[in-house]
Amino acid sequence: MISSILIANRGEIACRVIRTARELGIRTIAVFSDADANALHVLEADEAVHIGPAPASESYLVGSKIIEAAKQTGADAIHPGYGFLSENAAFAQSVIDAGIILVGPKPDSINAMGLKDAAKKLMQDAGVPTTPGYLGEDQSSDALKSEADKIGYPVLIKAVAGGGGKGMRKVESSEDFLEALGSCQREAKSSFGDDRVLLEKFITNPRHIEVQVFGDSHGNVVHLFERDCTLQRRHQKVIEEAPAPGMSHEAREAICAAAVRAAQAVNYVGAGTVEFIADGSGPLAADQTWFMEMNTRLQVEHPVTEEITGVDLVEWQLRVAAGEALPLKQDEIEINGWAMEARLYAENPETGFLPSTGKLEILDLPSFVRVDTGVYQGSEVSPFYDPMIAKLIAYGETRDDAREALASACGAVATWPVRNNAGFLTTLLREPAFAEAEVTTGFIEAEGARLTDKPTPSPEGISVVALHLEQEITLVSFSGTTLNPWGQLEGFRLNADQDVESWFSVDGEIVSVIRSEDEDYFEDNLLGTPEGYLLIENGWPYHVTWPQFDAQGAAGASDGAIISPMPGKVIGLFVSEGQSVTSGEKLVTLEAMKMEHNLTAPYDGIVATVSVAQNDQVEEGAALITIEPKTDEA
Repeated sequence: MISSILIANRGEIACRVIRTARELGIRTIAVFSDADANALHVLEADEAVHIGPAPASESYLVGSKIIEAAKQTGADAIHPGYGFLSENAAFAQSVIDAGIILVGPKPDSINAMGLKDAAKKLMQDAGVPTTPGYLGEDQSSDALKSEADKIGYPVLIKAVAGGGGKGMRKVESSEDFLEALGSCQREAKSSFGDDRVLLEKFITNPRHIEVQVFGDSHGNVVHLFERDCTLQRRHQKVIEEAPAPGMSHEAREAICAAAVRAAQAVNYVGAGTVEFIADGSGPLAADQTWFMEMNTRLQVEHPVTEEITGVDLVEWQLRVAAGEALPLKQDEIEINGWAMEARLYAENPETGFLPSTGKLEILDLPSFVRVDTGVYQGSEVSPFYDPMIAKLIAYGETRDDAREALASACGAVATWPVRNNAGFLTTLLREPAFAEAEVTTGFIEAEGARLTDKPTPSPEGISVVALHLEQEITLVSFSGTTLNPWGQLEGFRLNADQDVESWFSVDGEIVSVIRSEDEDYFEDNLLGTPEGYLLIENGWPYHVTWPQFDAQGAAGASDGAIISPMPGKVIGLFVSEGQSVTSGEKLVTLEAMKMEHNLTAPYDGIVATVSVAQNDQVEEGAALITIEPKTDEA
């Protein structure tokens, strides 16, 4: 067995690997950037090595620094986690050349599956069904548009070297193709250093099914059944579950067998995931399921497979990397129960899921489900990396048991002032369509406005917060006597409960509350903040404070100021001073947390000021552009 391991990653996956390594008695070494000096994975590891500035391109993506850290600390092995260098064949080869054990597949296997076009051709040769599309070498805009027109819309543009939803665009019409292609190519170049793309026919009622496979150096390959990752937003998975609902025994056998053939075709060693797209217009069927790609690494959603099989996939990774055979044969692996995972992100559903950064002054995660996290109360959520706070994983005997447990867990989450998507997740998990497993990958996009509509807080909840605030307030009379105004007889009624009307601010809006003393309300979802209280209901946060009647609002679209909604980098500036713009016209594109965000004109007008330049790094709240409305004379 390996005696020491360096984890070439950060966040929850680094903590996840450390946990299993510690159980096996393996010494752990973390690496960290400037932004992660006090991160949880650094604190939990036996040793930690600084590898550079905050940007991943200067730290976590520099293979030579990772290998040097491993040599410096005497690490036997390197675990790349997922993301960053986990599917980089050149890095994998460098690790091997340095005489260090790589916890992952062979470089040749990564290469074979790393480029989606080549992988699809390989799968076709191995008898694995693939989606129709274009895999050609001609990458000119005209050629790609011509091929897309032949395939028919909607069509999917995918970065050849892509992954994690990056470098992917759905295009509905020929007129939209070139703009979507340009955006996809820029994102692919930024994320993977390769702007080549392939085209696929977009399946109208798609479900995303993937199979966990595992191989060893003795020629054994097994599957650990399937996962359903259909619920997605911007091609990023939101809820994952195992097994897949509606999967017959016959379909499961055929699809999992195809996944094993895919792994065998590239002599696969280690943990991998073979991803399929299925036609969800009817029951899942093998002849309506097609290969999309293979991820040559551990997946974010691996815990749901662990929960239904009882297998520690990280332990298997370490044992296989050390040269051991797979611990179980195929007929020894069984499905027991159901598991679901939700990805808790530092993002605000109320503002279109814009990233939320800053210090986690409040972090309250549920204790009755499995929680995989890389942060703690007091941690900083940085704009430089993926905004994941935690993964919540629930297990149950049935799908409904797991679903309701996960909904309850998401509903109990609290973070502040960093926002999160827990309310959205709770709403999603209790959607009738999801409860009946009648969703496709386009469900969130189609229903997004409704799913992100924050409910009005309950009168009972606000009343309890009002009671807490009122009990904290005292007044000093002219005589110097301290008085509690809420202890006076205002609202007094003989032989009846006392009602008190008060004014409060709820998320910045002033409301009137009539509070009755006999409220019976569960208060575990109430947390104090410096300004007041944070009320959590079904995952949605409500910040209740005393009102500030003379507060001046920040500049916004109403006065023509285009404000940066988050820290980010200006990667596109499309206007100049004096230019006429129309309502909805794209003005500037920001890149934050590896995603592009477009800011548009609030109305027809003239660009009065431009306060930023291309490639500027801007802070949240920074004024970028000012638009003046057109006058009649103009």
